[in-house]
Amino acid sequence: MKPSFENMSKAELRAYLVAHPNDQEAFYAFVDRFTFDATSEIYDTPQSSVEVEKVAALIRHKVEQAKNS
Repeated sequence: MKPSFENMSKAELRAYLVAHPNDQEAFYAFVDRFTFDATSEIYDTPQSSVEVEKVAALIRHKVEQAKNS
């Protein structure tokens, strides 16, 4: 019997997916959950190496935020 992915927290769903990497239903539930909760921030294409570094720093910051939540 499969668990109810809708009732799992994000952390529980992530842990289940790590433990069951071939479970496509869990994968789709994971993607749906994180896509639904994601904010849609749009940025212009970087035009210089300084802007590229700023974008890289922003991505690193967002990844760290996600790890800590």
